[in-house]
Amino acid sequence: MRQQDRQNPQFFPVSRLTRAVRGALHASACAGLLAHGAASAQASEAPMPKVEITGSAIKRIVTDTPLPVQIVTREEIEKTGVTTAAELMARISSNVGGLTDGASINVGGDQRGFNSANLRGIGTSSTLVLLNGRRMANFASPGDDSGVDLNNIPAAAIARVEVLLDGASALYGTDAVGGVINFITRKDFRGVEINAYALGTREGGAGKRAATLSLGTGELEKDGYNVFAVLDVQGTERLNTSQRSFINELHIPQRLGHLLSSYTSPANIRLSSTQRDHLQETGFLLNGRTISNRQINLAIPACAPPANLYLPSGTGGVDACTYNYMGDTELYPKSNKQNLLSRGVFKLGADTQAYAEMALSRSRTNYVGSSARVTAYIDYRKIPALANSGLDQLDDDTPGQLQLRMRLNEAGMRTSELTSESQRYVAGVTGIAAGWDYDVGYNHSVNTVKDRDTHGYVLLDKLLAGVADGRINPFGPSGAEGVALLDSIQVNDVVRRARGTMDSLDFKASRSLMTLAGGDLGVAVGAEARRERTDFNPSALLMSDNINNDSAPEGGKATSDQRKVVAVFGEVLAPFTKQWQGQFSARYDRYQKVGGALSPKIGMAYTPNKALTVRASAGKGFRAPSMSDLYRPTVYSSTATLPDPVYCATVDNNYADCATNWDTRRYSNVKLKPESSRQVSAGIVMEPSKHWNASLDYWKIKRTDLISEIGDDIILGNLGKYGKLVHRDEDGVIEYIELHKENRGAQIASGLDLVVNLRSANTGLGRFGARLNGTYVLDSKIQTGTGDPYISNLGKFVTDSVVQRWRHTVSLDWDQGPLSATVSNSFSAGYDDQNSAINVDNGTVVAANRVKAYSLWDMSLAYEFGKNLKLRAGVQNLFDKAPPYSNQANFFISGYDPTYTDPRGRRFYGSVNYAFR
Repeated sequence: MRQQDRQNPQFFPVSRLTRAVRGALHASACAGLLAHGAASAQASEAPMPKVEITGSAIKRIVTDTPLPVQIVTREEIEKTGVTTAAELMARISSNVGGLTDGASINVGGDQRGFNSANLRGIGTSSTLVLLNGRRMANFASPGDDSGVDLNNIPAAAIARVEVLLDGASALYGTDAVGGVINFITRKDFRGVEINAYALGTREGGAGKRAATLSLGTGELEKDGYNVFAVLDVQGTERLNTSQRSFINELHIPQRLGHLLSSYTSPANIRLSSTQRDHLQETGFLLNGRTISNRQINLAIPACAPPANLYLPSGTGGVDACTYNYMGDTELYPKSNKQNLLSRGVFKLGADTQAYAEMALSRSRTNYVGSSARVTAYIDYRKIPALANSGLDQLDDDTPGQLQLRMRLNEAGMRTSELTSESQRYVAGVTGIAAGWDYDVGYNHSVNTVKDRDTHGYVLLDKLLAGVADGRINPFGPSGAEGVALLDSIQVNDVVRRARGTMDSLDFKASRSLMTLAGGDLGVAVGAEARRERTDFNPSALLMSDNINNDSAPEGGKATSDQRKVVAVFGEVLAPFTKQWQGQFSARYDRYQKVGGALSPKIGMAYTPNKALTVRASAGKGFRAPSMSDLYRPTVYSSTATLPDPVYCATVDNNYADCATNWDTRRYSNVKLKPESSRQVSAGIVMEPSKHWNASLDYWKIKRTDLISEIGDDIILGNLGKYGKLVHRDEDGVIEYIELHKENRGAQIASGLDLVVNLRSANTGLGRFGARLNGTYVLDSKIQTGTGDPYISNLGKFVTDSVVQRWRHTVSLDWDQGPLSATVSNSFSAGYDDQNSAINVDNGTVVAANRVKAYSLWDMSLAYEFGKNLKLRAGVQNLFDKAPPYSNQANFFISGYDPTYTDPRGRRFYGSVNYAFR
C-alpha cells in the first residue's frame, strides 16, 4: 500500500502521468486531491515509488484505472467532525441501508450493536470491508447480515479510505459483489500526537467525548524500523425521546396510533368473545356506554398520561388505553468505544521488510427500550368492578380467568448491554525477489459478542405468580411486597455469546513482464487459504424460556461450525498503446461443503486526448452463503400486521378481525448454494483544465440464485403458490408461517455515479474548492421467488428498506494561510412511504404518505498555530433539521426511518490537536 507523505498529503505522484491520466485519477477521488496540485508539480522530478490501489494487485507508477475508486483522505475526515467509521460511511452516497445504532434500538432484535456498510443497497453481506487490504472477522452474532462491524475499525488511525464502486470478486473474493471499502491506516508515524474532541447537542443528550494518543519512533530508511501505536477512547451519551421536541411534532399517537402498544399501565383486559358478549348482555357499562370491543380498560378515559393514552383510534381501541412507547424510549444509545492499533515495520535488507500489526477494539452499547410487556392472568373476582359479573359461569376455556395486557413500569425500562470485541493480528514479509514485488502474511482475526439483559427483564414464572396472587398490582402501584418481588427477580445475565474466528494465510506477487507500446505489461498472482469458525452459546437461563420478553426458540441450542476456504487469483495490466489500457483478472474460490466458482473480470480504459478518458469493465462473481445462512438455529419471531386471506374471507374482509402479527419460524439451510452475479460499468473522466475535473460512471449489478426468504407478505399474498408454508390449527387459524433460506429469485440494481472537483488558483482572497459526490439510482428491484414479479424499492419503502433515487454529498472549501473553512451538505431524495400498516381496531390501512427529502448542512473552521497546534470548531446539522415523518412499521422506532436519519439535531463540536515531532 502507498505511504503517506506527512508534509504533502498528495498520495499520487504525477510525474510520467499524462494530463488525462491525472484527470482519471482526480475524478475518481471524492476528497479534494487537487488541493495539492502545485506541490505535486514541484516534486514531479523526484523518483516515484510504485504504489498499489484498491482494485488491483499490481504496483505501478501510473494510477489510472478502468475501475471507479473514490478516496476520502484524513484531512476530509477531520473536516466533517466524525469520529467513527460508521459515521463516515453514512456520508458516502453509494452506501444505502447499512445497519446503524439508530435502527438497532429495539427489544430482542436481531444482531443488535452491528454497524455495517451496504454499497448499492444490495445487502451488507455483499459489501467487503478491508483493513489495510486484508479481511477482518465478521460480526459474530448470527443473523441475516454478514459483514464487518464498523465499530471494530480504529477510526482515529485511518489515513484514508478507498471505496471501490465496482464488483471485485475477481480480486478479493465472493463478498465483494457490491464493492470494496478499504480502510487504510497510517503506515509510519514518528513523534507524539494528542487529540481531544467534544460534542454537545442543542437540546441535550447524545453528547460525545473522545481522546486520541499517537506515539511513534524510528525512521525506516535511517534507523531500519518504525513502530507506532494509536489509542482512541470515546464515549457517547444516551438520547431519550423526551429530549427531542420533534418527536411530539410528528404527532405519532394521532397518525400512527395503530403502531403503538395495547400493553398499558393500568393494564388492559383482553376479553374472550364469550366474556365480551356476556358483559354486553348483562348491561355492563364502561365510560358510560356499552362495550363494543374485546379489549377494555376500567380507567378510561383517564388512563395514565403522558405514556398511557385514551386513543380510540389507537391499538387499544375505544374501550381501552394505548401505550405510546415513542414517548418513553431511546433514540440513540449510550456507548463507549476503545480502539488500539499498533504497527511495526523492520528492514531485513535493502529490498525486504517484515511487518506486524495489532488492532484491538471494544464497543459497549446500552440499548434501552420501553418497560416490559406482560401477558398475565387474574381471577375476575379480584377486580371490584367485575367481581359480581358471573364470568366464572360461562362455557369458556378458562372460566373466570381474565387475560391482562400490562406494562411493567415498576420493573424499569428494558435494558441490554451489547459488547462487541475484536482482535486482529497480522504478521508478514514484503519485498522484491527475482524482480517480483511480493507480500506474504498471516492474519488471525476474532470477533466476540456478548448480549446481556441487565434490567427490566424478569423471571416469568415468579412474575405471573405475583400477579395472580395479588402481590403485583396490574392497575396501579404495588405494595412493598410486590416491589420487593420485582427487585428479586430482575435478570442480569449474558443471555447470548457469539464468537467468530478467521485465520488466513495469503500471498501475492507482481512484476513487469515486458514492455508494450504504452508501457510495462504487469502481472500479479496470489493465493489465500482461510479457516472460518463461528460459535454461538445461549445461556442456560435463556434456554429455560423463563425470561419475560426474551424468549428461547424451540430447538435453540449452542452451535459450533467451521469451514475452510481456498482461493487463487491472477491479474494482468496491459497498456497496449499510449491510449489503450486493459486490466484482466480472475479468481477461483472454493468453500468447504458449498463448492467453488470462477470469477473473471475485464476492464478497459481509452484516453483519446489529454482531457478525456473513457473506461468500462465487466465481470462475474458469486457469494457463498454465510455461516449463519447455513447453520443458524431456528428463530421465532412475528410478522408485521398482515391480513390472512383465508380468515378474511369468513369475516367480509374486515381487517379488524383477520389481520394481526402472525408467528413465524425462520430456518437456516445447510443445502444452500452460492449466489451468482454479473456486473458491468462504463464511464467517462474529464479534465478540461487544471482547475476542475469530473467523472460519470454507469453501473449495473444482477444477482441470481438469491439467498433469501420469501417475504411473509408475499406468502400470504400468494397462498396458491406458498400455502404449504402456512401452518394452521384445527379451526383454520394461522399457528405460524415457515420462512426458509433458499436460493430463489434475483436482484437487479443500476445507476450513475457523478463526481465533480473544482479548485481555484491561489488568489488574494485565498484558495477555493468544491466537490460533489452523487449517486443516481436507475433501478433497484428484487424477485423473491422464481416466476414471481420483480418488486421495486426504488423511491419506495418496501418490506424493510428503501433506496432513494438520488443521494449526494457536497463540500465547499476555503483556505488562506493557517485559516481554513468548510461547508458541506448531505442529501437524500424523498420517496413513497411504506403505506401498508393496518389498524386492527377498525380495519383501515394507514393514510398514504410521501417522505420528504432529507438535507443536512455542516460547517467547520480550523486554525493552525505553526506545525504543532491545530484547533477546529464546527456545527453539524446547522439548520437543526429533524428526521422527516414516515409511517414505516418495520423498525421499533416509529414516526421516522432510523436507518439514514439522525435524531440528534444541531450539534456543536470542537477539537484540539497537538503534535510533538
